[in-house]
Amino acid sequence: MSESRPHVGLFVTCLVDLFRPSVGFAAVALLERAGCNVAVPAAQTCCGQPAFNSGDRADARAIAAQVIEAFDGFDYIVAPSGSCSGMLSKHYPELFADDPAMRARAEAFAARTHELISFLVDIRGMDAVEAHYDGRVAYHDSCSSLREMKVRAQPRALLDTVAGLAREELAFSETCCGFGGTFCVKYPDISNKMVGDKCDDIAATGADTVLAGDMGCLMNIAGKLKRRGSAIQARHVAEVLAGMTDTPAIGEPEG
Repeated sequence: MSESRPHVGLFVTCLVDLFRPSVGFAAVALLERAGCNVAVPAAQTCCGQPAFNSGDRADARAIAAQVIEAFDGFDYIVAPSGSCSGMLSKHYPELFADDPAMRARAEAFAARTHELISFLVDIRGMDAVEAHYDGRVAYHDSCSSLREMKVRAQPRALLDTVAGLAREELAFSETCCGFGGTFCVKYPDISNKMVGDKCDDIAATGADTVLAGDMGCLMNIAGKLKRRGSAIQARHVAEVLAGMTDTPAIGEPEG
């Protein structure tokens, strides 16, 4: 690996690509500021998590093989999502338990895969950002980021260096928002109660913005806040850390 300026492949994620491209641009900006050469392989697709979580191992394996091939040759694979990076790094190897050659490739791929903010702090040593955000923010720990990728202190440390930003801690920051991928489709009533509780927790902090590192959580929370008529904004943490908050908040109309 060329550690002085590593070659990083950005795994964009489906939700960023389709609903919030600004997160991808923010991720590229942060990675470049951390001294990385960044590329976005055009052949990448979904990480395969919906199929995997639904028990469709055949399609999950096919998707995983394609993604592994698309990112061959990169020093690191980085995703602005704890959920997707968790799938890539924790579950790809088990998909190929009966295929020694592919399992070895999957394990090598997994070892190079990181969640964005963890990569910036833990691998590249970033300890501050040059960004400005006027507002009181609360950070929501998504389940996969926290439990699979061990991301908790890293985003808080960088957020505390953003000029103008005041950070409030949620009373239940580690509690699921109710999205859970296909969980919110299979159990909508339970999911709705969970996201309602999450929004109550956010409102209780007095924050005007909720941040997270996963678009699934953010879209779920933003949707509930909007249905309640709340003025609280939802943004991806990368947008704030990169100082790229000119776009409307998640769930708000463009223009």
